[in-house]
Amino acid sequence: MLSIFLKRLIKQGSLVVVYPDGQTIHYGHESSPAVTMHFHARSLPRKLLINPDLALGEAYMDGTLTVDQDDIYGLIELLVVNLTLQPNVWHYRWPAHLRRLYRRLSQFNPAGRAQRNVAHHYDLSGALYDLFLDADRQYSCAYFREAGDTLEAAQRNKKTLIATKLLLAPEHRVLDIGCGWGGLGLHLARDHGARVTGVTLSHEQHKIAEERSQTEGLDDRAQFLLQDYRDIDGAFDRIVSVGMFEHVGVPHYKEFFATLRDRLTDDGVALLHTIGRADGPGATNPWIANYIFPGGYSPALSEVLAIAEQSGLYVTDVEVWRLHYAETLKKWRNRFEANLDRVRSIYDEQFCRMWRFYLVASEVAFRHNGHVVFQIQLAKKQDAVPLTRDYLTIRERLDEPATNAGETISDGSIRATKRWFS
Repeated sequence: MLSIFLKRLIKQGSLVVVYPDGQTIHYGHESSPAVTMHFHARSLPRKLLINPDLALGEAYMDGTLTVDQDDIYGLIELLVVNLTLQPNVWHYRWPAHLRRLYRRLSQFNPAGRAQRNVAHHYDLSGALYDLFLDADRQYSCAYFREAGDTLEAAQRNKKTLIATKLLLAPEHRVLDIGCGWGGLGLHLARDHGARVTGVTLSHEQHKIAEERSQTEGLDDRAQFLLQDYRDIDGAFDRIVSVGMFEHVGVPHYKEFFATLRDRLTDDGVALLHTIGRADGPGATNPWIANYIFPGGYSPALSEVLAIAEQSGLYVTDVEVWRLHYAETLKKWRNRFEANLDRVRSIYDEQFCRMWRFYLVASEVAFRHNGHVVFQIQLAKKQDAVPLTRDYLTIRERLDEPATNAGETISDGSIRATKRWFS
């Protein structure tokens, strides 16, 4: 049955499967360079037939599935490209439809469960993240303004663009929801004169963010709390959340946007940066949910805006980043592979294969399977931000933060907007 399915599926490229009994079958175009995978357990074809999204990753992790030259990227890309060409393959799609039926239950993330989910991924050894992230530990999509940008340059671009969209001025009070290891918050405090409060549920991230703030002498401007965002009090001129909304869960979207509304000053601006899907609402891949991001979900824009519209906030700008995360993940994957021996000194071989599969599958999803990044700007008032996006171009052209006293670029743009209306 699996062989029949593969014959129908592989229309582009070439796949060779060596079954447990030694039988070798070729699928697709024999003239194309083939990806060859080997099954080492008699139960594997049945598992792949019943739940391919889960079984493929598990088999690669435990070694019951191997690929010649360890070309797991070639295998996943081949399968995803062909599934994209045939989106209505019933046998493959029915588990996804079933997952959508109970996704609200799997994404129910009250505070206690949310902290356990965060710890599963973000409280791993810090040495692991040092081996594939940039020095600032930016664990979210970078922004490649030029094709030749390094990972470090692209991550700086991302932070600069976020600060620009926030229309930051010195002494602005900023809430950073899901602050990670503190890189963005420290950038906003150091380079833009903001007063930052960052919150995270990860003990490891909180410890490092606090240490970095003290080491850089910014602890009077940047504080980091081990706290759920729903428990934060006070008012903030700016709110930013990067790479955290994927952990909120659909049942909590109203709560999230209500928190933005309640914590934001009347003239405040918020920016939400999140992974999303361009092909409408769906469900999280079960392997990713089990092994990488429990409770996580990347939403469609229609799901986010439908709730934001009911929150009392104006959506003032939406930008879609398409292949930026694919390029980010490619650079992470190359660094991970280059440091594989050092990773093995921290974790076992099964973990290494799991992490490699995660980076590869994520990159392919952004390159071929409709995953993108959304940046959504929100405000309580329509005139809290300029009416055109010219202020983005001006700030990028000057390529300098607004840290001096007096009128900033954003201040002038907003005043001009208000004069125009009056």
